[in-house]
Amino acid sequence: MNGRFFLDTNIFVYAIDRSDPLKLRRSTLLIRDAIGTRKGVISYQVVQEFFQVALKRFSQPMTPADGEQYLATVLSPLLAIHSSEELYLGGLRLQARYRLSWCDALIVQAARQAQCSILYSEDFQHGQKFDDLQIVNPFLGS
Repeated sequence: MNGRFFLDTNIFVYAIDRSDPLKLRRSTLLIRDAIGTRKGVISYQVVQEFFQVALKRFSQPMTPADGEQYLATVLSPLLAIHSSEELYLGGLRLQARYRLSWCDALIVQAARQAQCSILYSEDFQHGQKFDDLQIVNPFLGS
């Protein structure tokens, strides 16, 4: 494998949410590593889901100007998987095979399409495998 890893949306949410300092620290380190090594990957879906939370759900929501800066400096350098027929077909097959939600199936398919060996997320079972892709919950033990 090429050492690539996929970061799920919750990693970015915890990186700006100050309510859990341990998750904040772990998320920040993962994002720095993703950008610094150029081995971290996200999909268009992660960007959409992140802004859905960041612009609305916090006690102090991110401003559009802050969002533009975050997009340019953090999200865009990691954005590798865009909407495509291949993504949707793979998602449909994963949904049927593993009984995943549609959104989870798209995340897994995006990570597989990017040839990642690890998907960092707390939304799946830690250690679960989808062929060569392994789920790692980076917050266990936090």
